[in-house]
Amino acid sequence: MPEPAATAARPQRLLLLSVSAGAGHGRAADALCAAAQADFGAQTLHLDVMDYVPSTFRKLYTDLYLRLVDKFPALWAQLYRITDEAPPDAMPARLRRAIERLNARSLRSAIADFAPDAILCTHFLPAELLAREQSLGRLACPVHVQVTDFDLHALWVVPGLAGYFAASDEVAARMRARGLPPARVHVSGIPIMPAFAQVPDRQTCAAAAGLDASRPIVLLMGGGAGVGALDEAAEGLLRLDLDFQLVALAGRNESMLARLQRIAALYPQRLFPQGFTRTIERLMGCADLAIGKLGGLTTSECLALGLPMIVFAPIPGQEERNCDYLLEQGAGLKAVDATALEYRVRALLGDPQRLARMRDTARSLGRPQAARQVLHQVLATA
Repeated sequence: MPEPAATAARPQRLLLLSVSAGAGHGRAADALCAAAQADFGAQTLHLDVMDYVPSTFRKLYTDLYLRLVDKFPALWAQLYRITDEAPPDAMPARLRRAIERLNARSLRSAIADFAPDAILCTHFLPAELLAREQSLGRLACPVHVQVTDFDLHALWVVPGLAGYFAASDEVAARMRARGLPPARVHVSGIPIMPAFAQVPDRQTCAAAAGLDASRPIVLLMGGGAGVGALDEAAEGLLRLDLDFQLVALAGRNESMLARLQRIAALYPQRLFPQGFTRTIERLMGCADLAIGKLGGLTTSECLALGLPMIVFAPIPGQEERNCDYLLEQGAGLKAVDATALEYRVRALLGDPQRLARMRDTARSLGRPQAARQVLHQVLATA
């Protein structure tokens, strides 16, 4: 009788859960998906938790966040501090978790349908939800969480998970100080797409964007949502008596893109407005300097490519902490207002040696293989 054919082992199933409050959480999950498929042959699924909640809850959770950080940063700073200092068992925290659970029931069905071997969360909301599911015996697979800033807010501290991935040694130390098991805390960096693992050719990238590689190139970024007064910042920079090209990225903010295009007509070959792009690494690859309200993902991308940064009027809370990290390491500067921004741009573009030192420092801090490092740990324990 012939031997039965061997049954091929099925690929591991990895579920990524993010929340579309800003673009960074989703980009980190996309990077992990790409690395899991390319390097580990895993079957992946990326779900945005906001697709599984009622529209009223989604609008409150995501739109309100973007409005607060853009229009009322002082109020956001207070909320960030209060929620970071509140005890986990305080009444407001218990009420928030109860509301979150009630508004994510359909997510449980989607998870069951995929039947993952492991789950990796790039936002604290799904991590909290799934920790409770595990405590009730309704979820057996390991759950991990990836912090996506160079800071640790109390909401990310979810006890009982299989692993916690930190952007830096300090964030890992904060995890341990808040009571997370040291053996489950890993310093990985923040996952970014494989395209950032190699610095692209400046000449090629500049030519593709219609830029002159022989002249300085500055990126002005507003994030995926295009928040911030990019048009005002652009006008101020363009009035400087310096010869540089300014690429202003408006993200998905179409009204901001239109305003930038009107300004560009007054500054031919000086201002180059762009909307949302999936090849940001090409623009970063030909840039000499990046300016913006830089979140954890954008910061990690710039570091991987050795791109110096000026953090412009950072949002209180996580963006200020990201900025602190860059300042302490010597890879970036901070501009609190338009006057400071214009002063720092003039200073850096007028001092190529200083800019080169910042570039070298940034590249030394980059962790382009963060996604692979995270997955080695996650898939090995699934």
